[in-house]
Formats: sequence, structure tokens, C-alpha cells
Amino acid sequence: MGWRDLVYGAYERRVLKDLPRESLPRHVAVMLDGNRRWARARGAGTAHGHQAGADKIEELLEWCEEAGVEYVTLWLLSTDNLRRAEDELGPLLKIISNAVAELAASGRWRLRIAGAVDLLPRETSESLQRSAAATAGVSGMTVNVAVAYGGRREIADAVRDMLLEHAAKGETLEQIAARLTVEDIAGHLYTKGQPDPDLVIRTSGEQRLGGFLLWQSATSEFYFCEAYWPDFRHVDFLRALRAYAGRHRRHGT
Repeated sequence: MGWRDLVYGAYERRVLKDLPRESLPRHVAVMLDGNRRWARARGAGTAHGHQAGADKIEELLEWCEEAGVEYVTLWLLSTDNLRRAEDELGPLLKIISNAVAELAASGRWRLRIAGAVDLLPRETSESLQRSAAATAGVSGMTVNVAVAYGGRREIADAVRDMLLEHAAKGETLEQIAARLTVEDIAGHLYTKGQPDPDLVIRTSGEQRLGGFLLWQSATSEFYFCEAYWPDFRHVDFLRALRAYAGRHRRHGT
């Protein structure tokens, strides 16, 4: 171990020690961005970047566990990503399926699939849902795996499900509209029953949501990191937590 590693380790321990545990987020959402650019910078193919990104996920979840986070949402594939060329999309879907299966096999976290899985190939959809079902009895941290996810699509799906639920009870459109509340729609989101994310992290230097958790992030804090996702370090995560803990969340009051 060189002196740089020693200095880095000491700094990391200091940041961790100084974090106010009472001010840390319950729910952290992460946009795992920059895999392709990371691969290009190394002269490698996109599949190499996607695999490197998948290999980083378990490490992130361990950091979240250590910090006492109760819910994590990971955006692995957007609905827009489904328009990518088949020679990239096919291997990417396989990498995602394998990564989720490995997380499930660890037995450490409860997985939930968040997204329009009907847009995915049947083999991928069934694999993801089998992995999530295998963790139904796990009492650990809840991990939402956002695959084929789009924020606008989620809201449309939630409204559709809510309307169908009320219509099945014999209610008219006028009756539904007269009593419609924010909570009615929230109760049909992919993340229903969970607290909204306190902190949303995006890697790769991009500073936009791109449709991620549009409804749930209304009062979230945001942290943008320059590192590409495969290069995201523990100290980068700790800095995000420190930035979050230092903000005064007024929620409009």
C-alpha cells in the first residue's frame, strides 16, 4: 500500500466519522451514469463498461447499508435506452439480468423491480421478476431496481391503474375525479408504500434528472458527481451524504 492509499484511507475514515448519523437519508436513489463513456476512455467496447458498472452495484449497496440507508433505488435502464441498437441492448439486458440475479442470490437485500417490464423481452422480464420474488422474505434493505423505467411512463401507469381500480368498484369517471387526491396516484406508483427518496445521486457530471423519479423527487436533495459510475468511490458516496446532511430541508415551510 502506497502513501497515497494511506492518505486516502485516513481521509475516508475522517469523513465517515464526522457524518451526523441522525441527519442521513433513509432513501437514496442513484442514476448509474457514464458506463459507455468510461469504456470509450479506455478504448473498450460498451459491454465492458456496462459490466464494470454492474460490478460496482454490490459495493454501493454495502456502503448504503453501512450508513443505515433503508431504501435504495437504482436506475439501470430507461425506456429511452430500449431504442439502442440491438448489438448493445442485447448484451446489456443480459448483464442486468445476471447482476440482479446475483444480488438476489446473496440473500442480503429485498429486491423490487420498478419499471414497465412489459416492454422488455419475455426472458429478461421473467428473470428479473424471479430474482425479486426470491427475496420476498428478506428483511434487509429494500432495493428498487429500475429497469425499462421512465418517470412519465410511471405516472401514466399509476393513473391508469388507479382509474381501473375505481372503475372495478363501479365508480363513474365523475365520481373518481371529484375525490381524486395526490395520495390516490402515489398509491399506484412503482415505489408505492415507500418513502420518497431523500437524496438523488447522479454520476458522470450530467446535471439533469432525465425522467428519473419525477413524482417522488419533488422534495429530494440532489448531488451530482463528476466520476463515471464505474469509477464512483466510497469517498464520493460519503461526500454526497455529507452534502445532504449539511442542507436545511424546509419542505416549503
